[in-house]
Order: sequence, then C-alpha cells, then structure tokens
Amino acid sequence: MEKEKEFYKRLEKKGVSRRDFMKYCTLLTATMGLSSSFVPKVAEVFAAPKQRPPVIWLHFAECTGCSEAFLRSMYPGADELILEILAVEYHETLMVAAGHQAEENLHNAVEKYNGKFVCVVEGAIATKYNGGYGKVGGKTFLDIAKYVCPKAAAVICLGTCSAYGGVQAAKPNPGGYKGVGDALGIKTLNIPGCPPNPINFVGTVVNYLLLGKLPALDSLGRPLFAYGKTIHDQCPRRSHFENGEFVEEFGSKEAAMGYCLYKMGCRGPETYNNCPIAKFNDGTSWPVEAGHPCIGCSEPGFWDKMSPFYEEM
Repeated sequence: MEKEKEFYKRLEKKGVSRRDFMKYCTLLTATMGLSSSFVPKVAEVFAAPKQRPPVIWLHFAECTGCSEAFLRSMYPGADELILEILAVEYHETLMVAAGHQAEENLHNAVEKYNGKFVCVVEGAIATKYNGGYGKVGGKTFLDIAKYVCPKAAAVICLGTCSAYGGVQAAKPNPGGYKGVGDALGIKTLNIPGCPPNPINFVGTVVNYLLLGKLPALDSLGRPLFAYGKTIHDQCPRRSHFENGEFVEEFGSKEAAMGYCLYKMGCRGPETYNNCPIAKFNDGTSWPVEAGHPCIGCSEPGFWDKMSPFYEEM
C-alpha cells in the first residue's frame, strides 16, 4: 500500500493525475488484448511491483532510436521502468559506468543472473569476416551476442534492426548483417518498427510480470496483440481498392479523414502493426494521420521490399 501511495505521489509531481494513469492502463490492457477486469492488475504491476526482473540491454548496429522511443514511454516513464519496475543491469546509453567498468558490469550481471535475466537487444549483428564489421570493447557484436543471449531467460529484439537486420541488412550488405535470431539460430521475441512504439515493449513486459509468460507470437516472432492486424485494416483513412478504383467504406473521403494514401505509396495493406490504435508521443499522432504514407518499417527486409517508398505497390 505504501509503495502504491509513493507511486501516485511521484506521478502527481510530474503532472500526471491518477485518472490519466488509469486511462493509460486501460489503453495498455486493451492493446494487450485483455479484458477490462485486468485494468486494476495492470495498474498494480506499475504501482506496486512484486518483482523486478533483471534486464541486460545490448546495443549492436543501430542508431539508438529504439532507446530514444523507450525513453518517451508515457505512464510509467522511463525512470519508473528502469528504477522501480525493471532492474536494468546494463545499458550502454543510460548507465553511469563506462569503459572497463561497464564491461565488468556486463560480465558480472550475466554470471549472477544466468538463466534468469531478460536480454533486450537493439541493432543488427554483422556475421561476415568473423563479425569484424562491428565491435564493442574489442569484442565483436557476434561474440557478445553468443556469450550473452543463450544465457537469457528470454531475448527481446527491440526494433527492426535487431529483429530482422533493418537498414544494415539492406543490399548490398557487405557486413552480412542479420537479425539476432537469424545470426545466432535462436528464437527471439521481436518488437519491430523504426522505431517501435514503446507501448508494445511495455505491454510485453507487463504480460511477463502479470501472467508469468511472454505474449503469444505470430510466425515472425511478433506479439499478436500488437502485430495481429495490418495498418490498413485499422486505418481511419482506409478506402478499399478494386481494379484500381476507390470503393469508399466511410460514405465520403472527408469522413475517412481525407484521402487514403495507398496511391501515394502507403504500405499499410502489407504492414502489420498497431500504429493507428496506439499512436506515438502520448497518443498524439502517427505517420499516416500526419499525412505521410506508411513505409512498412515493421516488416522483414522493408528497406529492399518496400522501396521505392512513394510509388504504388
């Protein structure tokens, strides 16, 4: 009870009311595909967590955009997630330690929590030339991944680069970059996107803490609660095309928030994600709502398969 009171006091200092927090928990519960009866339990995971699973967060070939998205999580904020809900033992961008001390922390955390920690990975892994295209602390991405990932209770690939290779794996790909699962031959939970929506990562963590297991996945290792439907099927601009002609589903184009962007190259019909529902930046907007066609960033090989982005498929 005291933990819960302290949690709401911290939220209040940040200008977040209990009502706003419960609205977020309701959205998260719906996003996860759970019934409304789970809303209080989801809130309890944040307000009074019973456990803090150890997390080792690795960075390989990436732009840190996935961590930046994670830092923009709403309620709870990144500080609550890192300090109160998760026990982040290693994260190159956020940790205070550097150099040899940081590498020592990584080694100690892996050995201490062997088989118990969750490994979150950003970035693709170079596989050609013994992984020589990417290194941290004198060790290749490939060697670090081979050392850390098999010892994890679960490996979560955050972002398209770690899930499927991303831009690094685009042709001609001289470094032989691959997603973590492909590079190591292991099963991973993938939360693709460039960047992914933090609510999908938070939903995965809550599922793990609340139900004691990871969420159900599709054939590409993505949580079904977030990647079970196409962008097009959920899009408020949606118009159906038959033989290249509009077949309106909203009575008028105006009622559909303007024109469907399919003929502008929108990849929504080929892309599975919950962007139209979850949105970004505190639920403010998402690319298609802002007038930009979806580029299919949560699909494997999207840099090659979906481009050129502004031409109709």
